[in-house]
Amino acid sequence: MLRILIVDDHEVVRLGLRSLLSRNPEFAVVDEAGTADEALIKTKQHHPDIVVMDIRLPGKNGIEACRMIKEEIPETNVIMLTSYAEDDMLFEAISAGAAGYVLKQVGGDDLVRAIQCIGDGEAMLDPAVTHRVLERVRQAARQEQAAAFGDLTEQELRVLGLVAEGKTNKEIAKTLFLGEGTVRNYVSSILSKLGLTNRAEAAAYAVRHNLQEFLNEFG
Repeated sequence: MLRILIVDDHEVVRLGLRSLLSRNPEFAVVDEAGTADEALIKTKQHHPDIVVMDIRLPGKNGIEACRMIKEEIPETNVIMLTSYAEDDMLFEAISAGAAGYVLKQVGGDDLVRAIQCIGDGEAMLDPAVTHRVLERVRQAARQEQAAAFGDLTEQELRVLGLVAEGKTNKEIAKTLFLGEGTVRNYVSSILSKLGLTNRAEAAAYAVRHNLQEFLNEFG
């Protein structure tokens, strides 16, 4: 039996959610709250398995309420319920510890499945916003890689990639149709720009910052 607390500042919404969830024999709605502070008090009182939380509340919003709950009662999971798929709020909610993010436009069965999913220990995002999460993660990775390799020229990136593969200057020169002296100059420039002292450090740096993925996108 999953014990659920409903948090929404509109009584009609709370009544609707209670009616919907109470029809499922696996759920028990233990209480309701209309504000963030009330949500924290009632979570401490009931220790529900799941809090279904409206993201927009008067005063402190649902994200702040989620953060407070996860700090004080970390075993309670929070599902953020919202009318809008707003990127900033989505990522703030995830950072605050929300286990799920569901749009109010979903059908009742979808909400029930989301609660069951989180009750089983899985994280859940509404399909309408999942692609936003993935794209933001990819974007963050690209930004991190760009910062890691941003000072290197295209040719230096290629040289570093081959250094990471363990190739010698002679092998790199042959692969890139360069003179060995030119390759040595590139390697020295790479070490200087990255603040490294030797080829082993350069190879480790390239692997740590996923140079190959960056090269694939770069080229």
